[in-house]
Order: sequence, then structure tokens, then C-alpha cells
Amino acid sequence: MKEFVQEKINEIKAIVGDSRVLCALSGGVDSSVSAVLTHSAIGDNLTCIFVDHGLLRKGEAEQVMEAYGRQLRIDIRIVNAEERFLSKLKGVTDPEKKRKIIGAEFIAVFDEEAEKLKAEKGEYDFLLQGTIYPDIIESGKGGVKAHHNVGGLPKHMKFKLLEPVRLLYKDQVREIGEELGLSPELVWRQPFPGPGLAVRCLGEVTKEKLDILREADAIVREEIDQYNGELSLMTGVRNSDKTVWQYFAFLPGILSTGVKNGSRTFEQTIGVRAVTSVNAMTADWARLPYEVLELISNRITKEVKGVSRVFYDLTPKPPGTIEWE
Repeated sequence: MKEFVQEKINEIKAIVGDSRVLCALSGGVDSSVSAVLTHSAIGDNLTCIFVDHGLLRKGEAEQVMEAYGRQLRIDIRIVNAEERFLSKLKGVTDPEKKRKIIGAEFIAVFDEEAEKLKAEKGEYDFLLQGTIYPDIIESGKGGVKAHHNVGGLPKHMKFKLLEPVRLLYKDQVREIGEELGLSPELVWRQPFPGPGLAVRCLGEVTKEKLDILREADAIVREEIDQYNGELSLMTGVRNSDKTVWQYFAFLPGILSTGVKNGSRTFEQTIGVRAVTSVNAMTADWARLPYEVLELISNRITKEVKGVSRVFYDLTPKPPGTIEWE
């Protein structure tokens, strides 16, 4: 990995030269490793744009800005575009349409930000993305979903594409992240789809539904983080075959009858997805202890307003995918 990192840095230097690069930063490990590799190669000629599209997890924007701005000292700009994205998604229920709308809007945002930065720093020639190999496979001919990083850039765009980890799997990207000295919080950050919570909120995406999902998801991640931490202490290994690799809440759009405070309710259902995996090409549902599942369910139904029921997804990949949309 040490040799690979140096070879990749040299390759980026040769490709980019003295040009400037604009990074489409999501805060996940793939775009993080891509950004740090490129920053190691070209320094301040890299500028990262982080789009808060209103589809992020709870506290995510603050965490990303802290990590990159202060810890890594990479030039990063945040774009607050929640209203813009939600207005484009209004009334849209088809998952592929959601992905394409979000992907197109991302491109539009970066195009606009590049024009603003041009006056400050000069022309940007490259767009850096954290595309990895599973993204390409799942978006290829006969693939199960579209990916906004895959498929090339629109003809009107002036950027050339830079994807330094496009032929790697998630576990390999994490190894590179550790070699580069990234913090464990960045290297082991939960995988998160480019379209964000839009593809974990089935049906139409609204701010009300997203707020419910954000709160439920925070509880799922908090409790399974705790379980993973205890497992690591017991085994002495950070990522054993029992470690939960990815875990999140999703909102299937099903209203369910319930009883709260002696009265009938008709509220949202929350699904919980937790899997074990190595590279995301295959995955199995995590055998979480009943005590952990009970705690998650009790906390969500008590603490998240508007939720009356919780269920756990037991489907491996294949036949299911990790994400629901």
C-alpha cells in the first residue's frame, strides 16, 4: 500500500501538472482518500466543495467541515443548497429519477461554484470524485442502479474527470486511508450513498420525513457504534467477521397503527438495516443481539416523534442490495 500510494501521487502529478482541481467531497472514505491523495500531489491547487443538499445525516455537515478545515487543512467550501435540492425532488417517487435529479443538480452546483472560484483562484480544469469499483459495476450495463459519479460528465462541462480510486474496493480504500494517516473517524466512516437520505426515504422526499429519518438513524448508529466498540474490546480486532460493517435507518413510507399514551396512533414505520461485509459486493445481515435490537426499537418509538413501529431487515446481498433504493 505504501508503494501504491506513492505511485498514485506521482500519477496524479503527471495527469494534473500545474492545473487546478475541484473536488466533489462527500465526507465519506472514498472521497476523503481521493482528496488527501490529490492534496499530497498538488497541494493548494486542490479546492474541495462540500454540498449540504439537505439529505445528510444528523450533524454530518459540521463533522465534515471540522475534519477537513481544521484537521487536514484542505481548502474546503460548503454550499448550503437544501431548498434547491428539495424543490427539484418535490413530487418525485421513482428512485432512479431521484438519483438522476440529484446527480444533475450536483453537477450544476459544482459548475456554478467553479465559476465563482475562477475569479478568486483562476481556472479549474479537473473535477475529482471518489468513485470506486462497486459504483462502476452497479451502474454498468444491466446494473441495479445509477450512480451520480458514473457515466461521464455532461458535454457542456469544462472539467476533465479525475478518479484516483475508481478500480479499488472499499476495504482497499480504507487501507490506503490508514497508510495516509487519516483519522479512524474518517477511515471507518459509515458508507453513505451519494444521493444521501433521498434513497433511504422511499417515495417522495420531504423535509418532515427527512427530519424523522435523521433522528431515527442517529439512534441506530449510536447504539451499533456502542456494540461495535464493545466487540472490538472483546476481540482486540477493529473489524472482525462479527463487526457490523454498515448500519442505518430507512423510511419505507408505510404508516402503521399503534398505541401511545392509551390512544390510537397512525404513524411512520422505521426500518433498520445492518450488514456484515468486506467490500460491499456481497453482504449478510448482522446477527445483532436481541438486547441491542430491543434498545434501538424502544428508543426510536419513544424518542422520535411520528414513529410507531420498527422492523429489522434480514435480507443478504444478493438477492437484496444494501440500500433499499
